[in-house]
Amino acid sequence: MPIINKTAKRLSPARTLVFGFLIIIFAGALMLWLPFSTKSGSSAPFFDCLFTAASATCVTGFVIYDTYTHWSLFGQAVIALLVQIGGIGFITMLTFFNIAAGKKLGYRTVAVAADGLTENRFEGGYRIFFSIMKYSLILELCGAVIFATVFVPEYGAYGIWISIFMSITSFCNSGMDLMGIEGEFSSLIPYQNHPVIMITTMVLVILGGLGFVVWENFLNYKKVKKLSLHTQVVLLMSIVLTLIGALFYLIFEWGNPATIGEMSFGDKLMNAFFMSVTTRSSGFNSIPIDGLTDFSQLGTILLMFVGSAPASTGGGIKTTTLLVMIMTVASYIRKKEDVEIFRHKIDKQTVYRTLVVTVLSMVAVGICFTALYCTTPAVKDVGAVACLFDTVAAFSTAGLSAGAFSATNFFGKCIILITMFAGRIGPVSFVMSMTMNTSRRKNVIAPEGQIFIG
Repeated sequence: MPIINKTAKRLSPARTLVFGFLIIIFAGALMLWLPFSTKSGSSAPFFDCLFTAASATCVTGFVIYDTYTHWSLFGQAVIALLVQIGGIGFITMLTFFNIAAGKKLGYRTVAVAADGLTENRFEGGYRIFFSIMKYSLILELCGAVIFATVFVPEYGAYGIWISIFMSITSFCNSGMDLMGIEGEFSSLIPYQNHPVIMITTMVLVILGGLGFVVWENFLNYKKVKKLSLHTQVVLLMSIVLTLIGALFYLIFEWGNPATIGEMSFGDKLMNAFFMSVTTRSSGFNSIPIDGLTDFSQLGTILLMFVGSAPASTGGGIKTTTLLVMIMTVASYIRKKEDVEIFRHKIDKQTVYRTLVVTVLSMVAVGICFTALYCTTPAVKDVGAVACLFDTVAAFSTAGLSAGAFSATNFFGKCIILITMFAGRIGPVSFVMSMTMNTSRRKNVIAPEGQIFIG
């Protein structure tokens, strides 16, 4: 009687994530390729559909066509669905693939997907999964209702759809919008002095960027009666980075007539906070990005590179990664054996992972920046800062552009597409999905060596 091997080789969580995203992207591209997805009634080039689907699924926000003027209501709905799947739906996707593989949804799978650093496990993964989905939809509904108080009086029944679309893309940190109704590629510039639109967008972006691990802590707060170390770090870094970013824009753009120079003090303050919040992943802009000074663009690059919290709808190397890096340096300078945050010792694996995430992210940005700069036509007069800006915006899924994206050619757009994809699934997951299993070397003991540093 033949022996059936039931231990079939299963995909790793990293490869599951990669293949899951690829399936969603190609399915979305095929739907956008349909003639009735465009307002003209003719099919858009497939690569443009593929790029738009990837940008929506990776919640980046780079667009080849203005979403309102080019895509029909069906096409806009497809884009909104892809944004929803790419934002909070990656957990749905992981659940589906893990059930198909006969696995239960565990925290380690979610952690690989989010490329994050946390110190506790999800207890009762499915319960938390449904809670996340429920509260995400409730928050998006609340955001849509608030948006509707502005958009419905202005645009009638279509304003309802604008409100729903904006709420989804704000919460999912996508940056895609339907404000082309006010002018192509205008983003939220027409509403830069409208508190309801600006504040609602900021709140949704912040809630989506805090991360589902923080949500899990708040949902279980009645039981545990305390905030986890991860939650404390995320809240601290979010507040600090938001304040630093707002102060940065106020100081260095105060007198710039191309951005906030001619605004009232209240509008300057609101737009400075708005840019500080949205540049760390969402991609909405209330002031022209190409109007920023070179120094402000460099500061924006740093904010985008850091990004939002782990296991959130945002991208970047993550706020927790930045704090662990800072505290590692501080611990070494103070000659302490361990890295401590809020009187908690951080394990060595977390410190190693921080180094790996940061180095891989810098390498990815460096390679993609070089490729984009070399493929962008010189006749377009696009400088290195603009190319670096757009590269980091793609990797961090911020989706803001300083002009390099619109000036580049087909090869440059391919580079941006790959960068968006690698940035969304995380550099560690991206590399792990392409590497072979090295578990056979676990028991190999290497001889100790010594090298000199510094």
